[in-house]
This record gives sequence, structure tokens and C-alpha cells, in this order.
Amino acid sequence: MNQRAYQIVFMTASNMDEAEGIAENLVEKRLAACVNLVPSCRSVYRWKGELVKDDEVMMFAKTSSENFAAIVEAVTKIHSYDVPEIIAADLSSLSDGYRAFLQEVLEE
Repeated sequence: MNQRAYQIVFMTASNMDEAEGIAENLVEKRLAACVNLVPSCRSVYRWKGELVKDDEVMMFAKTSSENFAAIVEAVTKIHSYDVPEIIAADLSSLSDGYRAFLQEVLEE
């Protein structure tokens, strides 16, 4: 079986419409096999010297490691934020079935 490296990419969006647009863009371009959207999370962060609290949509994209740069480029072009959160973590443990799904969807 192909031992291609996979990642989960964490992102946030300002609302569900934006998150769905980003998710559809990534899946249509085969940059992500699947993007989960979690409708409500509260983010607390410092931006331009101010403490900010925002309600956001959390996104989890499953992809191959080689797609990360293309995901950053695609998301940055369409995202409403000046600096969108785009963070990847390597996936070292996957079920054989899910690994096969990722391979099939991302390589078509």
C-alpha cells in the first residue's frame, strides 16, 4: 500500500457561508478529501495590540502533506481574514480503510 504522508489542516472562518465556500473549493480542487465544519467555536486572541473575542467556524481538512502549500494559497485568496489560521498536523496513525479513502479521492 502507498505510504503517502497525510495531514489534518485546521482552519477557522468568520461564518458558515465562508467555511462552506472554502470547503467546497478545497474538495472540488482535490486539495482535500473531506472538510469537517464545526459551526461554533469561540476564539480569544490578540490582534494589532487588542484582545479580540470572535465566534468562528472551525474547519478540519484531511489531505496529503504535499497539498499543504496549495491549500494555503487557495484559502488565502478567498478568505476574508488578513491572516487566516491555516495549521497542519501530520497524521501518523490512520485506519487502513480511511487511508485508502484519502488515497483514492486525492489521487483521482
